[in-house]
Amino acid sequence: MADFQCLAVNVEGGKVTSLYDKIILRKSEKQEFFEKPMPFFLPPAIFSRLDTPVDYYYRPDIFQNQMPVKVSNFIGLNRCRRPHNAVFVSYTDPTVPTECLEAAKVNWKRVCAKESDIQAEQDMKKMFENRPIWSRNGVKANISIHPEKLKLLLPICAYYMVTGPWRSLWVRLGYDPRKCKEAKKYQLLDFRIRCSNKHGYYDMPVKAKRSALNYSLPITVNKAGPHVASVMDIPTQEAASTSREPAPVSYQLKESAYIFREGMLPPHRQMFYQLCDLEVDSLKQVIEQKGNEEVCDERDGWCAVGTTDKLRDMISTMIKKIIRVKKPEVPDYPKKRRRLGLSKKYTDEDSEEEKQDDEDEDDDNDDDDDDDFQPSEGSENEMETEMLEYI
Repeated sequence: MADFQCLAVNVEGGKVTSLYDKIILRKSEKQEFFEKPMPFFLPPAIFSRLDTPVDYYYRPDIFQNQMPVKVSNFIGLNRCRRPHNAVFVSYTDPTVPTECLEAAKVNWKRVCAKESDIQAEQDMKKMFENRPIWSRNGVKANISIHPEKLKLLLPICAYYMVTGPWRSLWVRLGYDPRKCKEAKKYQLLDFRIRCSNKHGYYDMPVKAKRSALNYSLPITVNKAGPHVASVMDIPTQEAASTSREPAPVSYQLKESAYIFREGMLPPHRQMFYQLCDLEVDSLKQVIEQKGNEEVCDERDGWCAVGTTDKLRDMISTMIKKIIRVKKPEVPDYPKKRRRLGLSKKYTDEDSEEEKQDDEDEDDDNDDDDDDDFQPSEGSENEMETEMLEYI
């Protein structure tokens, strides 16, 4: 059964005695011989790959302590928590914070090194003094600051509302919009452009902010691809000698990122507007309608019931008119004449049927115009919120 066997050696009286003769059967034995109790000569679990013994010096693994493993992120499937130290408040929370976290101040002082950063901090404090609630796009449109520094500056001046009529908005520290009726004009309107088969995603002048084909999971790492050299990026000799300082970079957004005016198309298919930023007279009349404003509602806030639905319908109608004006009309091509030989085969009855078919097609086109811009099941382009950047 085996090529060789490893047998133990017994020492008796200072002499080495082999067990080979005791183990190997020389003759046929009786049943009693096999029933005697005998010690087990079990082989080891594994055998060495070396025939001769060598000295092995045990050392710790070099790569064992290279990456320290934290208890909070032991498995490593999710990303680590980002230490921006923002305060999140839900609509059901009884109180609101009056001061920011001490760690938020430390993080901002660590980054605030330029005069432009100090000026941005002063400008943001003035903005929240004049207007207690701002959206992130509204802040970006009024202050030119790097997006990474903005993440550290916002938690110093305001807290973030998670749910309610002011969700995804930044509220000044110590200000509770649920107790102030004046906060009605600062409520959020989640507007999405309605789509249909005719004026759908592909024919719409408003492009998608992101594509579903470029979607990546939050646990993946996006590595930047190689940068392709361009002739425009190479400075000339004259430009290198005259202009040494680089041109200032502006991170400021346009007003269309948070303001809606009549005759204006939104830059994205989903927009987070505040009611005070809807600069249309007809929309302001709907907002100023008084209802039961004694108690703040979690869905409608201080507005009358159904106000947000009316505003969405009115804005959709305005955008529908703008798209129809900007979309080029289909030219009328001349119809091809039939040959005489083929036209003789058609009778007067066939011509009447063709007229009826043309009338039916016109009716169908009218019905299609009425069915345009119906609400879609979901938006392919949702504006990013600040929740994932602070958690």
